[in-house]
Amino acid sequence: MLVRPKSRSKSLTEYPFNYPFGEPEISTKGERLMGLLALSHTPTEHELYRAMLWETEVNQCRAATFSLRRLMELTGLTSYGTVRRALRGLVLKLSVENQTDSVERRPGKSCTFFVFYPEEIFDRRLSSGLTPFPKEAEGFDNFENSLALTRIIDNQRLSRREAQVLLLCVRGLTNATIGQRLRVSEQTVKFHLRHIFIKFGVRRRTELISKLLMQFGP
Repeated sequence: MLVRPKSRSKSLTEYPFNYPFGEPEISTKGERLMGLLALSHTPTEHELYRAMLWETEVNQCRAATFSLRRLMELTGLTSYGTVRRALRGLVLKLSVENQTDSVERRPGKSCTFFVFYPEEIFDRRLSSGLTPFPKEAEGFDNFENSLALTRIIDNQRLSRREAQVLLLCVRGLTNATIGQRLRVSEQTVKFHLRHIFIKFGVRRRTELISKLLMQFGP
């Protein structure tokens, strides 16, 4: 969830997604930005955003007209209500801009949306007084932490929640504190960590963090 910071003391260039990570062979800037953006979207919102962005790229335009039926075809979603909720979420998070009066409830009717690129979305959020991405992704602006962040957001095996838990774990937070930050129970945090350990082939936190901070490795 995006939140309004108490003060806007940072400019866009001060956030970690604008820093060179020093490992271009691991991830391009665009992939890192998309990974960070995914942390602020729900899975359904991000699936919808990627589909809308793809459609504008194919048509070589920044704004495109979509019906609910077309969005369902692009994403494979099977509920009109799910698509409408995801669209509203993308608008509220400043990822897309609805250029029509409202989102039509009729499946065949269309609305026009301007679809922003990730760096534009972060800039729009900052200009509106919003944090550009969830707070758990902040504080990764030195080289080692940036390397860990890159590996987390590029890891396709991690769910969005697992990535959030892992980001806070790397920052040294306890399971209880991570649970408070994410508004889940400590047992839920432990559940996610067990899956993270399996996916990274480690048995404990120290091994996990070491693996993320190593310059070379799988």
